[in-house]
Amino acid sequence: MPIESLAHFIQQSIPQIRFSAAALDRICNAFEQYDLNEKEFLLKEGKIGGYYFLEEGFLRNFIYDSKGNEISISFYKAQRVIFDPSSFFFSKPSTENIQALTKCVGYFSTFEKLNDLFHSTPEFREFARAMIAKEFVSFKIETISKINKTAEERYADLMIRNKEIFQVAQLKQIASYLGITDTSLSRIRRDFSYKTKN
Repeated sequence: MPIESLAHFIQQSIPQIRFSAAALDRICNAFEQYDLNEKEFLLKEGKIGGYYFLEEGFLRNFIYDSKGNEISISFYKAQRVIFDPSSFFFSKPSTENIQALTKCVGYFSTFEKLNDLFHSTPEFREFARAMIAKEFVSFKIETISKINKTAEERYADLMIRNKEIFQVAQLKQIASYLGITDTSLSRIRRDFSYKTKN
């Protein structure tokens, strides 16, 4: 089953790895397509997570705090891999929710299938290691930025990395991701808009 966008992503995301046609075919055949409508869940708290590639659309990763409020952890746009490491690798019920902000199309696989690939296909083994490292570094940078950057700086970073999210996510969802109130986000957006115009 040819999955052109997934094959292209795999080849381009870690350019130093050279994939044979046979290896790429084996990798792509380990994935199945998924389709989500807006507000449908890719993963719900309490379920076992898979390994997902997002071809089209936007997703939000969130958890509930002790008071039952939704706290956004991440936003994902197309051409990203998405997984909950503890749930995927250890078959533990996830503590996270991943929900579609728009209609989404992508591909998913299971730990069992990818574990077989890891041991049988050297190219995939190198790809998997590189992607885990890449995602860990990205998560680390994002986590530290919430400590050593101001809300204004975090807002500016989000505008650079994922400006489109402001078109599809609710402001309260973005505010919780930035660790600020809705009112503070409105002020920051107003100030940011003023600075960019002058």
